[in-house]
Amino acid sequence: MQWVLVRRLILLQAAMLAIFIALCAAALWVANPRLLVDNEAAVAALKDAIDRNSDGTLVVHETEELRHFRESFPHAWYIVRDRTGQSIRSGAVPDVYTGTPGALLDSVDHATLELARDDLRPEAYVENTSTKAGPVQIIAATRSSREQTDGLEINISATIDVARNPDGSRSWQRALPALALVLAILLLPIVVVMGVTTLVTTPAVVRRSFAGLVDTADQAARIDINTRGMQLPLQRVPQEIAPLVQAFNQTLARLAHGYDRHNRFLTDAAHELRTPIAILRTRAELLTREPQSERLLQDIERLSHLAQQLLDHQMLERPADERRSIDLTELGRRVAADFAPLAIEAGYDLAFEPPGGPVHVEANGSQIERALANLVRNAIDHGGGSGTITVAVDDSGGIEVRDEGPGIPPAERENVFQPFYRLQPQSRGAGLGLNLARQIAELHGGTVRILGGPERGARVRIELPVRR
Repeated sequence: MQWVLVRRLILLQAAMLAIFIALCAAALWVANPRLLVDNEAAVAALKDAIDRNSDGTLVVHETEELRHFRESFPHAWYIVRDRTGQSIRSGAVPDVYTGTPGALLDSVDHATLELARDDLRPEAYVENTSTKAGPVQIIAATRSSREQTDGLEINISATIDVARNPDGSRSWQRALPALALVLAILLLPIVVVMGVTTLVTTPAVVRRSFAGLVDTADQAARIDINTRGMQLPLQRVPQEIAPLVQAFNQTLARLAHGYDRHNRFLTDAAHELRTPIAILRTRAELLTREPQSERLLQDIERLSHLAQQLLDHQMLERPADERRSIDLTELGRRVAADFAPLAIEAGYDLAFEPPGGPVHVEANGSQIERALANLVRNAIDHGGGSGTITVAVDDSGGIEVRDEGPGIPPAERENVFQPFYRLQPQSRGAGLGLNLARQIAELHGGTVRILGGPERGARVRIELPVRR
């Protein structure tokens, strides 16, 4: 989008420049302007003011145009001569112009009279023109000496003569190539400068304008299930994109609200289930010990474990500031001791293999404890009902739970981490234990893997970053 805008802006500026040049050329062609410098303007103001009296003598009337010109140029002077030698002078005429002009000046249409650069006498403008008094020669200037210059004066003049046909008409066919070359020489630097400036500045301006949008897009890419409540900033977003970002923020807010409502439902449902499950367990324990009552107790235990796992999901929402330094060795020993009676009752031996000393990690202790408890409970449910279940902690921040059951086929080692996925549809588990363990580990920057090896059974390993 950025480079599309850059290309469009460059093309738009090029088109506008071309249109501007074409309009200027058309305006000049239609208006056919004649630019006058000050001395030429003095002659133009005198033309309509020159006349003759009833006796034929030259006279200069004080017309409105001439009066305004005198107000603008108080040092203006002029000489008006006719072909009989009559003349009128006004203002401080320099001595160099008081003599009789030569025959050359009588034959020219108009000319600018210039003196040496270091000569203080001013330049003047002479023109042979037709007036009410007939053909006259006018010499005029706006000052009597170069010392009358105020500050800086810049005079720019240009004369363009077009080739003519024998009848005096202009030959534009011959003049057009040279005119095109002149225009190219005059316009090419402007076009090059504007083009380079456009190519350099336009991408920079567009890039800067889109910088806020790029930052917002980067933040949007970092949104996940754990940061669903994030709102994208609007401060540096272009005004045209702001409604889209606002709509996206509203969508995030609705999703976060729906997710929280869903979690509250699961939590409330799990809490509500625990009370009737506890009542069922109490009543079942009062029954006579028979195979049917034993199976009933097992089913009640499954329901209790499922309710606890639903509550464990809610534990994942606890903020990260509840983390502190915990000792994995002590945590593993405590979990092994808690599950020892259940493992022995199910027909297993339970062993604990500690490292040489404490292993400290920065974590939420209750969450890590629940992850390990789910792994031990999985081993009890799926370990085959015999052999040894081992809980091992090592110095690298790893906790392994090993059993001697049928194990997990390599092709299924990723599938079993999906929620509610079970290798055997009729198994006792709900299919949430491994999924919860992985979520808790990833929340702490760790991993959960199922390891292979020559040993019989399953090996599930949690690895957490060790605090150095």
